[in-house]
Amino acid sequence: MTGESVRQDAPVIGLEDVRAAAVRLTGHATRTPVLTSRTLNARTGAQVFLKCENFQRVGAFKFRGAYNAVSALPPEQLARGVAAYSSGNHAQAVALAARELGTRAVILMPEDAPASKVAAVKAYGAEVVSYDRYTEDRVMLGEALARDGGLALVPPYEHADVMAGQGTVGLELLEEVGPLDAIVVPVGGGGLMAGVATAATGLQPGITMIGVEPELGDDQRRSLLEGDRVRIPIPRTIADGLAIDIPGELTFCVNRRLVSEIVLVSDAQILDAMRFLFDRMKLVVEPSGAVPVAALLSGRVELSGKRVGLVISGGNIDVQRFVALLGASVGE
Repeated sequence: MTGESVRQDAPVIGLEDVRAAAVRLTGHATRTPVLTSRTLNARTGAQVFLKCENFQRVGAFKFRGAYNAVSALPPEQLARGVAAYSSGNHAQAVALAARELGTRAVILMPEDAPASKVAAVKAYGAEVVSYDRYTEDRVMLGEALARDGGLALVPPYEHADVMAGQGTVGLELLEEVGPLDAIVVPVGGGGLMAGVATAATGLQPGITMIGVEPELGDDQRRSLLEGDRVRIPIPRTIADGLAIDIPGELTFCVNRRLVSEIVLVSDAQILDAMRFLFDRMKLVVEPSGAVPVAALLSGRVELSGKRVGLVISGGNIDVQRFVALLGASVGE
């Protein structure tokens, strides 16, 4: 089932926007480490570099886009406040950015969002409004929330400044490790991929950009194959940050030009990747953040002999859920 047509005149971002975001984020966002694993290299035959956004502020890449967007608002809007909708990581990012910039934040979150993420949003001083993600439209609710409160809506991916901020992940990765053959990125709404792909192809035009989605949430893959946005039922997957029913309009406008391929991984493969990252690299990664490793380990993407960057998008998972997902033996 095809979705609405993408606006041909939709604005897109360029490398200069990502570079401007990098300047704005200096001193506010963490320049996260790039890690390697001999075991991962041996198992995949590739030279793999993991850009670890699980060490970013709020535990995910989302702080980059949120801070870039909120800090760009005019003073009169900052005085009124901001609104956002998110299953967790973007919610925390907007809440923290608002606190640092001295403004108010109201965040719309699904009722089944991880409790640890809801608690973190409230701890940053934001107000949380709940909704049912399976029966209610968060975009419509978020727009009404912002309109009624005079708040600036900062969506999780459908925003040029958000995409540009996320693109600094790719900028830093290539600055640190040099030329890569491919970068593998988790894809939910598509903002991280749009930003990273803009930065990476701007710096290195021949690079291959590969997205990864959960099998039960393959809206991006279907959309790229159709050449237009495809809407699917709300996905039910452990990768809650990637549980999107349709690609963003602006993000799809970017990604359909720059992304070479979207591959799918199962929940079981995501769990295997989380276990590998914990056992072999001592990294705690949430399901959504582990999908690039899942794609490589499972053979869903074959990059033997290549230099490959993987974006580990976040690590926001509490110990109870981590143990419940991977088994009690993880906690022993």
